[in-house]
Amino acid sequence: MAAPPNFEEGQSTPFVPTKNLGDPVVATPKTRKEFNEADRKAIKKHFRAKKILVCGIGPDKYNRISACQSTKEIWEALQTAHKGTTQVKQSKIDMLTTEYELFRMKDNEFIQDMHTRFTSIINELHSLGESILSNKLVRKILSVLPSSWESKVNAVKEAKDL
Repeated sequence: MAAPPNFEEGQSTPFVPTKNLGDPVVATPKTRKEFNEADRKAIKKHFRAKKILVCGIGPDKYNRISACQSTKEIWEALQTAHKGTTQVKQSKIDMLTTEYELFRMKDNEFIQDMHTRFTSIINELHSLGESILSNKLVRKILSVLPSSWESKVNAVKEAKDL
């Protein structure tokens, strides 16, 4: 996932222009009167980045980031919410792979409904970085169809030389 616009590494507080004072040098926040044009542009970019992140999500994810102060905090919270930890991600992949392997067409299920369920599993796996070759997907679909579809399955296999 790419970082949001104007994302600065290590910044976990709202962007405030600073000035260096003292010996040893310490960065202290500038007053509004001390802002120059570059400071105003930087503030505007940080505000715009935060606005893009906040406006680009739904109400369920907004609750996770509403307390975040900076674009960095928002970005990290969204990454965690979207991807989860490595362990959670691997668990999701394992669960979906098992679901794919055990996939069967249900009794009295329409082919469109079965295909929608199948596509949902495949899309979730793909979003987690796991992909299955399309010829394997076709074979899987053909193998899960009930015996009433046998003549159609055979015709497809012969026509497509599977």
